[in-house]
Amino acid sequence: MLTPRFILASASPARRRLLQSVGIEPVVQPSHFDEAQVQLSDPAELVQTLALRKAEAIAAQMQLANWPTLVMGCDSVLAINGEIHGKPASPEEAIARWQLMRGQVGELYTGHALIRISSSLAGQGSEVRIHGTNNTTLVRCQLTQVHFAWVSDRQIRAYVATGEPLNCAGCFALEGKGGLFVEKLQGCHSNVIGLSLPLLRQMLDELGFNVTDFWRSEL
Repeated sequence: MLTPRFILASASPARRRLLQSVGIEPVVQPSHFDEAQVQLSDPAELVQTLALRKAEAIAAQMQLANWPTLVMGCDSVLAINGEIHGKPASPEEAIARWQLMRGQVGELYTGHALIRISSSLAGQGSEVRIHGTNNTTLVRCQLTQVHFAWVSDRQIRAYVATGEPLNCAGCFALEGKGGLFVEKLQGCHSNVIGLSLPLLRQMLDELGFNVTDFWRSEL
């Protein structure tokens, strides 16, 4: 079986680095889907819907291909005491968020949508025409509990001043300075960074792919 081209429908550098770390070199193609179109109160349902819409937006753009293709969309939110939080809109919001989060246990939800583009030979030569109605789509959610340390107002202001939390759905980057303020995790570590690697392996298996096949280019 040919190893498929892997398209990441996300501009997240963290997700790209996660994929690269396990031997998958993605083609980064952000969907630019307007997340405001989706208003749901259940965090698991929200992230799965957003991940799917992002992946579908890219899959719908594909008219012709000459290679098997997978499209992955992801979305993450943090829930504190049942309230959903995405990326903070301003430094002031980030400070207030951290004052709420400190000493608490948050639930980090990441939705994963993986679309296997179905194709059949058409036209001349090796050109392959995509038939979107026959695509195979998997949608899953991974949950990780995040135990936040009790941090002072001074530490919060200093962290927000770095700009790091402004680019993160949970208002912190586990792989960055924010990792200093996390006491422990319960569940998948990489899920907190933006993409659950164990869940990705399972989804690839379900679609008939072996994750180690993506390493062939390294051999």
